[in-house]
Amino acid sequence: MSDQAATLEALEKLMSEAHVRGQWQVGANRPENMKRSPDGRVWIDPVAQAKPYLWPWPVMEKILEGSCVALPESNTARRSLIYMNPALQRGTTHNILAGIQVIQPGEIAWAHRHTVNALRFTIDGGNDVYTVVDGEVLPMLPYDLILTPGWCWHDHHNDRGRPATWLDVLDVPFIAAINQNYYEELGETTQDRRNEAPLPGIELLRPIGENRPTAPRPFRYPWAETRARLEQLAEQPPDPCDGIAIEYINPVNGGAALSTLACYAQMLPPGFEGQRRRRGASAVHFVVSGEGRIEFDDTTLSFSQHDGMAVPNWTWHRFVNASASTPAFLFTVTDRPILDAFGLYREQAETKT
Repeated sequence: MSDQAATLEALEKLMSEAHVRGQWQVGANRPENMKRSPDGRVWIDPVAQAKPYLWPWPVMEKILEGSCVALPESNTARRSLIYMNPALQRGTTHNILAGIQVIQPGEIAWAHRHTVNALRFTIDGGNDVYTVVDGEVLPMLPYDLILTPGWCWHDHHNDRGRPATWLDVLDVPFIAAINQNYYEELGETTQDRRNEAPLPGIELLRPIGENRPTAPRPFRYPWAETRARLEQLAEQPPDPCDGIAIEYINPVNGGAALSTLACYAQMLPPGFEGQRRRRGASAVHFVVSGEGRIEFDDTTLSFSQHDGMAVPNWTWHRFVNASASTPAFLFTVTDRPILDAFGLYREQAETKT
């Protein structure tokens, strides 16, 4: 060992004992993470923490059925099966937690609230399956989007004769990372429900001192309206990367559906082969219908109905519809609002030469 190397080793030992770390020891600054252009320019890109991954519906369906047998009286009726990304200790992507939940006939997931933002995208539901959010009853028909914004009371009900299932998506990893995970139970199984008409779309006034977060209205986005809008837009040329895509917006401020999570519905026209794109935001995709694939540099996720998929941040990928006659529909959630809030969001599409 050279004298310089020995000196550095001794210094780093002393630093370690004092709980000090040098900038040269940080992974992002290591030579293997630096890129250099032919003209000598140096830059560093984020290294995705998660990996592309697909959770096939036949496997999830089998586990869901097994959970109903193994947990006949699930605690709070939450048989929630989380998509655990193989490259992460916790989470589906670095900021998003997603998975499938099932509740049995007659069950109630009792009333509670938390600072975590959450949404439910119904898979198997109906008018007799519903969520109550701050006293408002919201039916969960197939592929409806139901929002439960942070610190809103909510409970889930299944009043029909067979299990109900939906996709859960939450910002748990982000909220946990900033240590803001507050939780509270109502003390009663269900909330009091509103007898009057639903709250108006925009709250113009509120009492001084009341700072409860204003929840988006409406809480429910019916799939029938969403699909009709996509099919209407299909008459126009598709986006070269995403096909036909629309965003679920918060009608109060015109922004994302939730303060930390943006939601999109996407239609890949028959035979669609998208251009490659990468985004600073990570994403979770759920397949409403159709077949296709997401192609990455070193892997391909081939999807079919009700599969769930994770797309890490800043990772090149493209969408392909495997059918020449049938469109594919995807429901997508990203953590873009977090990046937008700090002016960090960016994206890059690959240009054809």
